[in-house]
Amino acid sequence: MRETPEELTELQALLDASLARSTSHLRSIISTDRSLTAEQLATVLSGMCILALSTVTAASEPRISAVDGHFLHGRWYFGTARTAAKARHLAARPSASVAHLRGEDLGVFTHGTVEVVNPDGGAPDAEWPELLAYFKDLYGDDAFDWDNDVVFYRLRPHWMTVYAPDSAKLTTG
Repeated sequence: MRETPEELTELQALLDASLARSTSHLRSIISTDRSLTAEQLATVLSGMCILALSTVTAASEPRISAVDGHFLHGRWYFGTARTAAKARHLAARPSASVAHLRGEDLGVFTHGTVEVVNPDGGAPDAEWPELLAYFKDLYGDDAFDWDNDVVFYRLRPHWMTVYAPDSAKLTTG
């Protein structure tokens, strides 16, 4: 878990506000007793997590693909090839949704806006050195041409909810 106490407080506020403004149907499925706290979520989402990423084409057609997701500092980070269709979609329309699912045990659903952390030819985000070290440790120093081949995004969430019907199953172990 890499989250600071302040980041956990911010994440908990987001989780609480998102659930509070959700539909009654969603709240009939996801409730505080079928969810995780921010601290539990940050612990459960360690390492690489496969995300279903939704983007939108120029013709407003939805597209979904899978990416390696990393939950760090209370936000999702993911990468793709700079030449991928999803990179073009996100450059033009930075709104995105992601879902991380583990069977019937866990569902994390997030809507937000992406921010590039290692722009092509631009100044990298302040977090990039820490993220690059994390990614190189995970994937290997020579897995990619880190400056030219891949683009990494931070999904700044404006809505996030967690379905976990048995939190003890996920948090004990």
